Amino acid sequence: MSSLSLAVRDSSTMLRRNLLHARRYPSLTLNLLMTPVMLLLLFVYIFGGAMSGGIGGGGRDEYIAYIVPGILLMTIGSTVVGAAVSVSTDMSEGIIARFRTMAIHRGSVLIGHVIGGVLQSLASVVLVGIVGVAIGFRSHDATALEWLAAFGLLALFALALTWIAIGMGMASPNAEAASNSAMPLILLPLISSAFTPIDSMPGWFQPIAEYQPFTPAIETLRGLLLGTEIGNNGWLALGWSIALIALGYRWSTASFNRDPK
Repeated sequence: MSSLSLAVRDSSTMLRRNLLHARRYPSLTLNLLMTPVMLLLLFVYIFGGAMSGGIGGGGRDEYIAYIVPGILLMTIGSTVVGAAVSVSTDMSEGIIARFRTMAIHRGSVLIGHVIGGVLQSLASVVLVGIVGVAIGFRSHDATALEWLAAFGLLALFALALTWIAIGMGMASPNAEAASNSAMPLILLPLISSAFTPIDSMPGWFQPIAEYQPFTPAIETLRGLLLGTEIGNNGWLALGWSIALIALGYRWSTASFNRDPK
C-alpha cells in the first residue's frame, strides 16, 4: 500500500472515530452552537431596533441582513472550541501516546481531528443560517458563484480556526484548560464589525476591531451575500486564513511530534 493510500485510510478511520465521539456526546456541540443562535436572536429582537440606527436606520430587517454574516463567522469560532477540547481530552487520557506507537500514518491523528472539526463547523453554520433565514435574512442579489465563494470562505476560515484550536488543545493540560484557552475564538467576533460598523466605535478602539482576522472575513462575506463594497478585505481574509493555517499546522505538528515527558 502506498504512503498516500495509507494516509487516506488512516485519516478516514480517525475522522470516523471523532465523528462518532461527537455523535455520542452532542451536548458540547449543542452548547457551543447555542451561543451564536442566542446572540443572533438577542441582537435582532432586543437590540435590533436601536442598533439599526447605526447602519442607516433601516429598521430590524436591515439589521438582520447586517448581523447574520458576522454571526456565521462567530459560529465557526465557537464550534471549533469543541475540537480543542476533544484533542486535549485525547492527550490527557493517553490515547495520543498510544497512537504514536501504532503502525498508522503519523499525521492521520491530527487530520482526523481537523476534518472532523471543519465538518462540525460547517454543519453549525448551516443550522445558524437556517435560523437566520427563518427570522428574515435574505440575499436577493447574490449569484450562484458568489454563494459558492461565500461557502468557500467559510470553509477556509473554519479550516484556519480548527488548526489553531487543535494547537491550543494539544498545548493544554486538560479539557477545561483547552476550553478556556480557546475562548478568544469566541470573543474576537464581539470586538469586530459583526454587530456594529467600525466607524461607530471610539477612535482608539477602531484599529483593534479593524486589524484582526474576523473583520475582513465578515466584510468579505457581506460583500458576497449583500453586494456591499469588499475592497481589499477579500485579500486580507485570504491572507489571515493562510497565515492561521500555517501557524496552527506548525504548532499542532510540533506538539504532536514532541517526545512525551
